Amino acid sequence: MNTARRNALTPEALQMMDTIARSGSFAAAAREMGRVPSALTYSVRQLEEALDVLLFDRRSRQARLTAAGEELLDEGRRLLAEVDAVANRVRRVSTGWESELTVAVDGVISQPTVFELFEAFYALRPDGVQGPPTRLRLRTEILAGLWEALISGLADLAIGVARDMPAHPGIGQRPLGEVPFVFVVAPHHPLAAQGEPITDGALLQHRAIAVADSAQRMSPRTVNLLPGQDVLTVGSMQAKLEALLRGLGCGFLPEPQARVHIAAGQLVVRPVARGNPPARLSYAWRAGNAAAERAHAQGSALQWFLGQLDSPATRAALLDRYGAGRG
Repeated sequence: MNTARRNALTPEALQMMDTIARSGSFAAAAREMGRVPSALTYSVRQLEEALDVLLFDRRSRQARLTAAGEELLDEGRRLLAEVDAVANRVRRVSTGWESELTVAVDGVISQPTVFELFEAFYALRPDGVQGPPTRLRLRTEILAGLWEALISGLADLAIGVARDMPAHPGIGQRPLGEVPFVFVVAPHHPLAAQGEPITDGALLQHRAIAVADSAQRMSPRTVNLLPGQDVLTVGSMQAKLEALLRGLGCGFLPEPQARVHIAAGQLVVRPVARGNPPARLSYAWRAGNAAAERAHAQGSALQWFLGQLDSPATRAALLDRYGAGRG
């Protein structure tokens, strides 16, 4: 890459691209950035000239990216995340505490237990007076989206990763436990009266409720869905539960989440011929390379959370004290 192109790809230019794409127009992006639209347009043209590509389709009234613009946006976001990570690592070396720690959890993980961990973290008094200087962020992801958030740098700690995810450089991983699943329907659903194990052929006659995998770039995963089956896809685990309670379809839920609704007669468990093995889960974190470890890149906040996850009681609570279902 020549010097002009390298100099054009500044964090400010990448952030500008992100703002324009996110806001949907130059005018909206200019307002958000506190600039006039003409100045923003000029900056984009300078960037296009330096890279010798067209980043936005000028035929559209909206800020529509070209293929080259999409690539720059994707790579720019990754680079900005890496810049933030470098700054965070530098601060860790100086103070021992991360400026920010992002914890990503799968939808099957107990939200009450996660928030209890957050409460305990905020109650720490590392300097004897104030709580930790680390800001916490919580992300909820589904299936492969959880792993993607971790390896892409959007999360520092991921709880509820499928155990069969391949090893990845710079990622530490330990077993979390297993979650049993049950096949459930509402009492007024046609399958509620089915006594014998339900075959795949019978399942095909009924709509399934599934939560969309939150992965954006990795191949999404599906669990317990049959080819050709009608599917109602929802965006959250709570939405899946609501759809099942209303009898809009059938599906698998973690037994801990379904337990209270089964006891109340709001959901009915039915056997299925295909079986329903438990989900084997782990927790994983960005461990860094050997050089980073020597520089104490693993900050105090991450160390604290990993210490909590060493406890069998904590791991059990994360899986048993209310979770949510997956496709």
